[in-house]
Amino acid sequence: MADLLRLASWRLVTTYRSRIGGYLAIVVLVGLMGGLAMGAIAGARTTQTSFRVYLTSTNPSETVVSIAFRDPQLGSSVGYAPRIERTLASLRFVKHSADIIGFDGNLNVLSRVHGNAGSGGKPAAFEGSLNGEYLTQDRLTIVQGRMAVPSRTDEFIMSADAVAAAGMHVGSTIRLGFYTDVQENTANCCSVPTKPHVDITLRLVGIFVASNQIVQDDVEKLGSQLAVLTPTLTRQLATCCAYYSALALQLTGGTRHEAAVLAEAKRLLPGDQLLSTSPGAAFAASKADRVIRPDAIAMGAFGILVAVAALLIGGQVVGRMVRRSAQDARILRDLGAGPGMTLADALFGVIGAVVLGAGLAAAVAIGLSPLAPIGPVRPYFPNRGVSVDATVLEIGFCLVVMAFTAIAIVVAVAIAPHRGETRRVRNARRRSSTARVAVACGLSPAVIAGVRSALDSDAGRGAVPVRSTIVGAVLAVFVIVTTATFGSSLNNLVSHPALYGWNWNYVMLAGFAGDEDLPSAQASSMLSRDHSVSSWTGVYFEAVMLDGQTVPALASSPNAAIGPTLLAGHSMQSPNQVVLGSVTLSRLHKDVGDFVLASNGGPPTRRLQIVGVATMPTIGAGGSAGLQMGIGALVSSSIYPASLLNPQQSSVPGPNAYLIRIRPGVSPAAALASLNQINRTLLAGPDGAGGVVSILRPAEIADYRSLESTPLLLAGVLAAGAIGALGLTLVASVRSRRREFALLKTLGFTRRQLWVTVAWQSTVIAVVGLAIGMPVGIAFGRWLWTEFAQQISAVPHPTVPLTSMALVLLIGLAFANVVAAIPGRIAARTPAALLLRSE
Repeated sequence: MADLLRLASWRLVTTYRSRIGGYLAIVVLVGLMGGLAMGAIAGARTTQTSFRVYLTSTNPSETVVSIAFRDPQLGSSVGYAPRIERTLASLRFVKHSADIIGFDGNLNVLSRVHGNAGSGGKPAAFEGSLNGEYLTQDRLTIVQGRMAVPSRTDEFIMSADAVAAAGMHVGSTIRLGFYTDVQENTANCCSVPTKPHVDITLRLVGIFVASNQIVQDDVEKLGSQLAVLTPTLTRQLATCCAYYSALALQLTGGTRHEAAVLAEAKRLLPGDQLLSTSPGAAFAASKADRVIRPDAIAMGAFGILVAVAALLIGGQVVGRMVRRSAQDARILRDLGAGPGMTLADALFGVIGAVVLGAGLAAAVAIGLSPLAPIGPVRPYFPNRGVSVDATVLEIGFCLVVMAFTAIAIVVAVAIAPHRGETRRVRNARRRSSTARVAVACGLSPAVIAGVRSALDSDAGRGAVPVRSTIVGAVLAVFVIVTTATFGSSLNNLVSHPALYGWNWNYVMLAGFAGDEDLPSAQASSMLSRDHSVSSWTGVYFEAVMLDGQTVPALASSPNAAIGPTLLAGHSMQSPNQVVLGSVTLSRLHKDVGDFVLASNGGPPTRRLQIVGVATMPTIGAGGSAGLQMGIGALVSSSIYPASLLNPQQSSVPGPNAYLIRIRPGVSPAAALASLNQINRTLLAGPDGAGGVVSILRPAEIADYRSLESTPLLLAGVLAAGAIGALGLTLVASVRSRRREFALLKTLGFTRRQLWVTVAWQSTVIAVVGLAIGMPVGIAFGRWLWTEFAQQISAVPHPTVPLTSMALVLLIGLAFANVVAAIPGRIAARTPAALLLRSE
């Protein structure tokens, strides 16, 4: 072994000048493509965990408990209850708590606001904290301006959506009037207060985003507008002017003890004081993971396919470098060297170049790390600098070295001098077989030579491996066509809202994103007289207990004119039937035709038959309570008592919303203008709120652009890699077959015929890639989209972009001939006399 290493080292030193170009090609190719693959896989891991990393940086709460709400109708006359806060904060398993104090119902905006609160959106909630909420716990991320100084009383910050709705900017001022609980309680029964208890002008100093606003459904955006006051101002207003208060809890062991904490709280406190809970970090992280996962999968797939392309292209370069030592191996063998020495001579320098390339790949992956994560979290990610994913780098380095070393060893063993004669006989048989097929087709000599060069990788005296190039071409076409099919299906989903449950044109929402009521008789009369409306259905946003599980529900009448898009079965036709989302159906372990026990929170229970499966629209209450794609139920409103259908105790009760479908041929602008006029009439008054909404997208659809761009990047890089591999193969083929071209020239081939030979070699490789890659890519793209659509509970309706397929075909053939231009010119200028003088 010592002798082998010593002789191989000596040979490397004496021959490196003639081989340095090949070694550098290996280092650069393995380093760049291997680094891109490792960087993409590391980026996929960073993307998938990006929201949880961001969330951890905010010091999140596990749950938020609502503990006070000023509403005399509910028996509560104060909005701030410090005693209840202290009781909850001292419970077992509560590690830390921070209060949230809101003032919405006790304030009026006294200055003129130039913005628009948005169709159906809730006005901004004005909140503050006495002990660190939004500042040290559930920290907000400032995206413009700065954080308000805690000791100031004239500064505040707002969320980006709230700023846009109010028409404000950093530096704007707003005048607010705060009223006491006594004033507001008196106003509810007697007269409206004229003079606020506190009249103050605040300056907007910063715009923020909260952790629950990064990944949102459109319906959540309607109710997520927030303004945050300073702790000093909050302290002045808490005891006099609070409308509601809540407590954000951090628990020992995370959410493991959440149920125990809430049970203890309910035991200690009166039921009307512990009003409700809101989901905390766990729910936000779970939803974000679901939305971000397609981005991470796409980026990971990109890395894997780049790794495959690197293996194919780099394998060619490594194999070609090893083959260059074949002549030297025969000479060394004639001089007495054994198989070990010839192998060491062929492999020593190549393996060293592979190791250096793997090191460069690790460095490239580290350099690409600032590009991750992709997706909605990227603008707010706390660690956007250089990062090191040790797991990916270590495993990637080892795999790169092992894979290319294995290729080099296989090629070196295959070209061993004692196998030369067998290989030449086998190649001769292959060559004649391919040639006979080409001749039988009546092709010209130039075309025959090109076809043989493309398909007989081991033919001739200048052997060049092209099988890996053909595989690379097939892979590139496959990925491009798969991406185009998936992208076309994605665009089709985005442009057809019925495929994700929005099976109507507009929704007329009652005030505060559908939390209030629309007058049923008046709304029905006005909609029936509107010539732009073809049909409508009034719906309520409720919840229903199905076999003990709480499920968000869309309540309407049986045989309603409009409802969610069905995936299976039929719509609800009687009060004893129910239609479920696919995820809800799975969680209940039921199927169409089965029965479930339903209740509205108490006795009695009803036995409902599951008659259909639908893709539910994202509408109703936001967060964990509202309908989501695949989650929810369509039930009859008759199963609810009137008190539940009118929780706001409106004097003219009615649905929370109307689903509206316009007539064919009516312009959307005209229909929207008419519906907005109806909405203004229905909601006239100083406190009127609500609006007409065209589409409320789920978070999976709202974030579709990042999902669309990643596969396109994947396809582009692989296409470039395939073109590069084809160019390298053609150049190597021309250089290795110089004597063959010289002989053809001597036998009468013209320069044009030699160029045609190379062009046909390139064209045949492209045709094989297109013939195999296109149908397989279409089939795989359709299957992939169907699986994706089922995962997000959308209607699986894949589409094939025929125009894109035609462009892929034409561009593929065009690029094949463009790439062949330079190698063809080299072949045409082959100096026949110089190369054949030794024959």
